[in-house]
Amino acid sequence: MNSIDPVLVLSTGRCGSTMVSDILNLHPDILSLSEVFSSLGSRALRVRRLDGKALWKLCSRQNPGLRAALAADTIPSEVIYPFDKPGARYSRRNIPPILCATLPHLSPDFEELYDDLESAVRARPKASLREQYVFLFEWLRERLGRGLWIERSGGSLLTVPRLRQLFPEARIVHVFRDGRDTALSMSQHASFRIMLATIDKLERLGLRPLETETRAGPITLALAFIFLLSASPKKMLLREFDLAAYGDLWSRMVLRGRKLLSDLPEDRFLALRYEDLLKHPREKLKELINFIDPGLADAAWLEKASLIPRPNPPKYLLLDPKEQERLSCACAPGLEALGYNP
Repeated sequence: MNSIDPVLVLSTGRCGSTMVSDILNLHPDILSLSEVFSSLGSRALRVRRLDGKALWKLCSRQNPGLRAALAADTIPSEVIYPFDKPGARYSRRNIPPILCATLPHLSPDFEELYDDLESAVRARPKASLREQYVFLFEWLRERLGRGLWIERSGGSLLTVPRLRQLFPEARIVHVFRDGRDTALSMSQHASFRIMLATIDKLERLGLRPLETETRAGPITLALAFIFLLSASPKKMLLREFDLAAYGDLWSRMVLRGRKLLSDLPEDRFLALRYEDLLKHPREKLKELINFIDPGLADAAWLEKASLIPRPNPPKYLLLDPKEQERLSCACAPGLEALGYNP
């Protein structure tokens, strides 16, 4: 078993956390699990006990959220399965969730890995959800010869309470970016349009899914995803929202997430600011790897990883001044909480 406590990389999404996954994936001792929970869907965190067949169903059958995102005109950038490659086994319509990003991120032989993983998972007896995920992640870690696993899913700040229930020993890295640029990126992403449509529907029903400190918030949101997406995924993808609505979504996610993480001691929580990572990659990556475990310091990895972050000037400054102001106002609470100048 893994002797180093696992790490969860949490974020609102669209803030550079995928880049962090790519950076960690270069390290020879780290199993960088990308988009496991976001790909498997809301049920992946709701069930309490399940057997191997049920776990494999989560891994291999598309859920409503993923199906709707893949139906959009533009495939989300996190999906890296090569649909256009000659002889590709799967299309958008039948791609298993765990093959969208997780397994291709880990190995060029992702389809062989998928087949072998199926045999191992299906043979599992009924167990708690935690036990099943620990088995899944440890199987991949041992198969690929890594020392510890780190999971990162976009939008994972929504599921902080449940993730901490499942992995109470995990340390947390919170990756964040200026909310104005994050909101701009969210507005171009089908999954966040679906999320806003779901939240809007819930709030019209008198529910406030982002203003609760209990597990009921994400669970209510998850149930709404299932109901609404199964009823009208295309209609939800066609919904249009003002840019400020994405700014407000980002701000509320940040405030709720940071509040739910505020009890963590310094040695179990690291705040990683996207802009700092771009400006000082070596310094921030040293800080990141020391937080994970000082014994993982690797000069060759640091040299290679430091080349990944590239300058990326703020794009919100290109907006019309009035739209900039509206967006800044919507993001202001979250910006202040994270130490930005609103």
